[in-house]
Amino acid sequence: MNRKKFLQLAGLSSVSMAMKPITDLEKIMDVLPNTPKMPVLFLGHGTPMNAIEENKYTLGFKKVAKTLPKPTTIICVSAHWLTKGTKITAMENPKTIHDFGGFPQDLYDVKYPSKGNSSLAKETQKILLPNTNLELDYDWGLDHGAWSVLKHLYPKADIPVLQLSIDYYKPALYHFELAKKLTKLRSKGVLIIGSGNIVHNLKRLDSNTSKHDWGNVAREKLNNLILNEDFNPLLDYQKLGKEVQLAIPTPDHYYPLIYALGLKEKGENIELFNDSLQTPKISMTSLKIS
Repeated sequence: MNRKKFLQLAGLSSVSMAMKPITDLEKIMDVLPNTPKMPVLFLGHGTPMNAIEENKYTLGFKKVAKTLPKPTTIICVSAHWLTKGTKITAMENPKTIHDFGGFPQDLYDVKYPSKGNSSLAKETQKILLPNTNLELDYDWGLDHGAWSVLKHLYPKADIPVLQLSIDYYKPALYHFELAKKLTKLRSKGVLIIGSGNIVHNLKRLDSNTSKHDWGNVAREKLNNLILNEDFNPLLDYQKLGKEVQLAIPTPDHYYPLIYALGLKEKGENIELFNDSLQTPKISMTSLKIS
C-alpha cells in the first residue's frame, strides 16, 4: 500500500472514529421521547425545617412549580450526597433519607415516596461515556437536599426522581463541564435541579446581631456575576474576596449552583427568586433558567 493510499484510509478512519461518539449519543437520545426544553432550577434549600414549614421561601418553591411544564423525570444534584467518583441512583423505589439530627419528630416522619427511573439512569451513564465513568448506585435514595424541596414542588411525589452525586474530589470546572454534557436531557422532559445554598456557613461564630453583613455582601457579589453570566470567576470563587470565602467555606452547597449554570444554553434567561438570607449564615437565593 502506498503512502498516499494509507493516509487516505487513515484519515477516513479517524473521521469515522470522531463521528462515532456523536452517532452513539444520537442513538441513546432517540430512546427518550422529545419534549419542549425543560427549565433548570437551582434551589436554596436552607434548614431541613423548611420541608414541613410554610414560609415565604416554601411559597416561592410552590410559585415557581406552577410555571414548569410537567417533567418526565427529575434529576437532583444535592449538596448532601458527596462521593469519590460520580454516581446516580438507579433503584426503582428510592428511600427517604433523614440525614440530620436534633429536629422534631414530625420531620423524621416525612416520606417522599417517588419512584426512581433505572432506565434513565442507565441512559445517562451512556451519555457521559467515555470521559466520565458514572456509577449506578442502588443504596442511596433521596436525602433532604432533594426531598425537602421536592415536597413543595411536587407534593404528590408522582414524578420519578434520580439523584446525581457530587464528586467532592473534583474542582468546580469539572462539575460545570459535566453539567454541559447533560443539556440534551432537557429536551427529553428531564427537569434538572441543583439543591444547595450560595451562602452556607453554619460554623461561623458571628452572632445574629453581627455588624459585618458578610452574608449579604457575598450574596450580592455572587448574584451580580450570575446575572451578568460571568461564570469564570464563579468557577474560581476562592479568589472573590473575604466575604465569599466566608459564604463558601466548603464547596458542597455551592457546587449544585455550578451544575445549574453549566446547563444554561445560549439565549436563555436567568431569573432569581427567594433572594434573601434566611439566617445571617444561609442564603435561600434560588434561580430558574429558561
